[in-house]
Amino acid sequence: MTISIDDIEELLASGAALQVEIAGADAGVSASTGESASTGESASDGRDLSSDEMPFTHLDHALQTAAVLRHRVPDDSELAVAGLVHDIGHLLPGVGDAEHAEAGAAAVRAALGERVAGLVGLHVEAKRYLVARQSTYAGALAADSVASLALQGGPMTIDEQASFARLPLAQDALLLRRADESGKVDGLVVPGLEEWMKTVRGLQASSR
Repeated sequence: MTISIDDIEELLASGAALQVEIAGADAGVSASTGESASTGESASDGRDLSSDEMPFTHLDHALQTAAVLRHRVPDDSELAVAGLVHDIGHLLPGVGDAEHAEAGAAAVRAALGERVAGLVGLHVEAKRYLVARQSTYAGALAADSVASLALQGGPMTIDEQASFARLPLAQDALLLRRADESGKVDGLVVPGLEEWMKTVRGLQASSR
């Protein structure tokens, strides 16, 4: 499935109405404590949450991840845009958690270019790599990331780690993955979608 810039904007906007879910009602546990990391009550803006929802929406997460990357690597618009769209696969019809990175990469490749698509496609593998390499990272994962890890293949094997580390986009994918985990703050105020779409459209224009 291939989507246009307008489709990207529409899909991201639709994420404002969708809370990020924890994959499986029994899977929402903290990697560090083994206890539930979801409040099961309400978000900071008063939204009622079920026990398998995080206190932020898909759009919140996209905007926060992009903002984190812009702050950390201010001269790399492609990396920030990859952060904005890294989870767009979750908003595509019929796409499950296990395949959302690959589906998202395929969807945005024509509109946003090979590097952005490559980073989108690698953000799950980057999580698997970091979990395998760093116990402190695994222990700090949010409940939704813990729950989805098993569906996504679990920590990488030694051979998988070596293969991932050799990829040209590996280091940038790790930057994206760390921002991904940082972009999960209930109620954090960051630039909105309209502002980011100016960057997205500029990126598209410059790649022609």
